[in-house]
Amino acid sequence: MRCKSDQELLNVTLIMTPVMNPKCDYDKIANVVVRFFEMRNFLFSLFFIGLSCFSFTVKADVLVLIHGYLASAESWEVSGINNILNANGWKRGGLITSMPASSQFYQAPGKDAENKVYVVDLPADAPIVIQTDQFLAMMQTIQQLHPDEPVILLGHSAGGVVARMALIRGNLQNVKALITIASPHIGTTRANEALSATDESGMFGFAKSFFGGRGYDTLRQSRGLLFDLAHPAPGSLLYWLNAQQHPDINYISVVRLNRVGFAGDELVPGYSQDMNNVPSIHGSSHTVMTPAGHTLVTQDGSTIVEILNGLNESDTDDTESVS
Repeated sequence: MRCKSDQELLNVTLIMTPVMNPKCDYDKIANVVVRFFEMRNFLFSLFFIGLSCFSFTVKADVLVLIHGYLASAESWEVSGINNILNANGWKRGGLITSMPASSQFYQAPGKDAENKVYVVDLPADAPIVIQTDQFLAMMQTIQQLHPDEPVILLGHSAGGVVARMALIRGNLQNVKALITIASPHIGTTRANEALSATDESGMFGFAKSFFGGRGYDTLRQSRGLLFDLAHPAPGSLLYWLNAQQHPDINYISVVRLNRVGFAGDELVPGYSQDMNNVPSIHGSSHTVMTPAGHTLVTQDGSTIVEILNGLNESDTDDTESVS
């Protein structure tokens, strides 16, 4: 059966009116009916506009990728992760690089996409505080571009510690989740070993620098960062950071599995990669196990997409429960 149009309904009303009450003012009745249909159409329009705006608010997110030690923003491209994100609707929004006195923003075509990805390029061998301060300046640029959109921070290795430090020191707004991949939240023995190997105190300490080579020079230059990534001890950065109250957001720890199936990789033990072992986050982090070494791999792209989809589903469930 075909639904009647508004004009047909109006005509039926006018035809029936004389039968129901011959003394009625037909013009007044017609005006009332017309106003009714106009108001109904207006309310329907508002309803659908509201739905479209609400849908945009829920789905639109900004993903910020933070590289780790001795890496760069290029790591996300070389690994193939950005290609997978792009294929799944997370478009490249731009690159922000650190400069001596400021930062430089390079805009990408996906800046205005519904879900967009920004990568930052930090001084990878600098202490955590220096990287964090530069990262916070970069986040100001991103949040000025997208002031009302939820932000997801994703850090690999030391980048995960930088992201946590930024949450504590920077009072970042609209951050809904932190994802870390193989990050040394409880430190790593490799950092302690590197500090010992590059300690030039003692009578023959100078010989290390003379015979050490390029790799030794890199470690020596990174000693400030290595101190930050060593196992927590009173007075160390991780000892302080792990005792701080963390914001009430989603935490996801991507933990590596080695070849024999144990948690951890060649650089960071499994327990250190799990944010549930941070006292102030204990029990609040979801853990995802992935078989891989410490470096980023293509499969990480699919893992990240699954995590992002899960976060969006969680947002939808929360919205439905509130409504």
